[in-house]
Amino acid sequence: MLAAAVIPQLIYMQGLRADQPTRPNIVLIMADDMGLGDTSAYQDFTGNSDADQLATPQMERLARMGVRFTDAHTPSSRCTPTRYALLTGRDPWRTRLKHFVLYGSQGDPLIEADRPTLGTLFQQNGYRTGMVGKWHVGLRYRQSDGRPAAAWLDADMTQPLLDGPLDHGFDAAWFTSRSHGTSGPDGDPLGSKGGPGHIENRMMVTATGPRTFTTEGPDAYELNKLGSRHSDHAIEFLNAHAANGESATKPFFLYYPSNSNHGPYTPDESIAGRKVAGAGRMKDGSSASTRLDYVYENDVALGRLLDWLDNQDDPRWPGHALSENTVVIFTSDNGAERSNSTCTGPFRSNKSSCYEGGHRVPFLVSWPAGGVGKGDDSTPGLNSATLTSHSDLFATFSDLLNEELPNLTDGEKGAEDSYSVLPAWQGESQTRATPLFVNDHKEARQYGKVGDPAVLAMRIDNPVVDGEEVPGQWKVFFGANLLRRGQANPRELYNLADDPQEQNNLVKDRKWKKLLAYLAEVGTERRSSGGQRISDACNHPSITFTQTDLANAISDKPAFQLKQHGVSLTITAVSDRRNGSTWTATSAGLGLSGGESPRVDSGEAIIVTADQDILVESIHLFAGEGACGGFYQIGKAAPLSIYCSDADAENEGTKDQTGIMHDFGVLKAGTPLKLAAAPFLGVESPGSWTIRSLSVRPLN
Repeated sequence: MLAAAVIPQLIYMQGLRADQPTRPNIVLIMADDMGLGDTSAYQDFTGNSDADQLATPQMERLARMGVRFTDAHTPSSRCTPTRYALLTGRDPWRTRLKHFVLYGSQGDPLIEADRPTLGTLFQQNGYRTGMVGKWHVGLRYRQSDGRPAAAWLDADMTQPLLDGPLDHGFDAAWFTSRSHGTSGPDGDPLGSKGGPGHIENRMMVTATGPRTFTTEGPDAYELNKLGSRHSDHAIEFLNAHAANGESATKPFFLYYPSNSNHGPYTPDESIAGRKVAGAGRMKDGSSASTRLDYVYENDVALGRLLDWLDNQDDPRWPGHALSENTVVIFTSDNGAERSNSTCTGPFRSNKSSCYEGGHRVPFLVSWPAGGVGKGDDSTPGLNSATLTSHSDLFATFSDLLNEELPNLTDGEKGAEDSYSVLPAWQGESQTRATPLFVNDHKEARQYGKVGDPAVLAMRIDNPVVDGEEVPGQWKVFFGANLLRRGQANPRELYNLADDPQEQNNLVKDRKWKKLLAYLAEVGTERRSSGGQRISDACNHPSITFTQTDLANAISDKPAFQLKQHGVSLTITAVSDRRNGSTWTATSAGLGLSGGESPRVDSGEAIIVTADQDILVESIHLFAGEGACGGFYQIGKAAPLSIYCSDADAENEGTKDQTGIMHDFGVLKAGTPLKLAAAPFLGVESPGSWTIRSLSVRPLN
């Protein structure tokens, strides 16, 4: 166990009653596009009037039972990256997706096969795991012969999924592939980016042919019946678990990311007999809008789960209701999709913005038996101003389970950016030890004509600069060069302690020049470290082997060496060409000559090994008129697709074919890092690219 994780675990263990099970049940509910102002549980915080405030009594109930966080944030201002970070404990911009969401009918999985998730964490600790709702971190379909499908047009919906929730830690799943309006057969008028509708475990429920679906009957995909369907499946999962004899020894984990209230607004008529559409009310008693009815749908679904837990005896703790030893969390995936002071409270902007309104969200948590609130909804409840991110859930749950986090310096992966806030859950005062990051900023156009939204915002409270504390809640915005090229260029600076609405940009104020330099240094280091938890083990300066270094080192042999500052790399060419391949060095970079071009083509690969443990910070690839495809793999770990820029980008026709790949992680001495141009999973287009540079850091 990491030293920082020991204290909260001791606090938790000391608070257990003699007969209390040590592993609580977990119910994690995440709404879609719901801002702080969308729930009356935060009305006193946002300042909404009764006429403007939707009444959400079940969220108020949960807040009174537990702890309400007022400085909780999503890791991104959009849904796909937030879901990735919540499940993995890794900042989402460390994937190929630097902004936007997975788009298209398939949206290749962001989570590789061997990456730990909350699902696998709980499975490995004896939990029964279930998922209901919106997945949106990527799927992989199959062709009719069972092989992986490259896209929608070669997929057969009667075949089981090749990759989905069951491959990432869930025993059962009822879900939509992405947002409900685009997940069904009619999701795209052109037909190329539709979806299969309801998916249960691995099967497309309504499929009647490779890409045909039933439109009638109880399984027809109807948007305004999803609320009750998901709620019913959640209760089905819980009832099945309770009826199983294993319940006496196994806890459960239910991940419930609802489709509501992402547009289009399609509230269900009712859930378990409780009316939804037309039933939402403002705090002054007036009727709510259709959008707010859809928000209210989340409240009704939450109340049904809380009632079920209250009314169910705990088979692992006789004489107690399940609600006593169940962690219940309610939150949102990003700020509201509407930009107004009612939805987002007093904060600037909304969804897809790095301003506070885009990522400061509701976060309510209760666990009576674990000291997280009292579990009594007649009490006022507790408040916490602790700074926290959804990516912190992995480390927090690991603390709760007394589970060690993956050892990153030993080459393991997982929870790279996760920080436990269990003490804050339990009412302790806690100061965040690491920066908090948020990415994707639609207002990036103010930075210049290009307006690349791959902006990264970083929050550090009361930093120590040159030995002196600089009081404040400091938030800096870095232009897209930090995520794309590892170069920090501060564009905005705010002190949220004095300016929570982010109106006074201090970036040009010379008074803060030293602070800005410090923040840029921290941002650059954390961006390039491969994970915040590994930063302290990698405080050596970066070593870059340039295009000139590569060109000067090659020979007519398959392997050559690069040496700099005590680090020695061996670069080896691999080829299945009859006559092999030889090194080429052109103005485009390092390539191989055995294929169709002087680049690395299909059938060719480059392998990198080191004489000591290193962190591979980045590799600069250039494709030019080629294709930035293929895969890379460290040792026997799961392969990942090679990218040069965003995959599934918003403007698909303008993909840049050159870019810098970051976040490879630790490469142990002698372990190969393979970069191959062969099609990822054998069905995509092969790559054709060169290497221009690579940057590494030795471990301490």
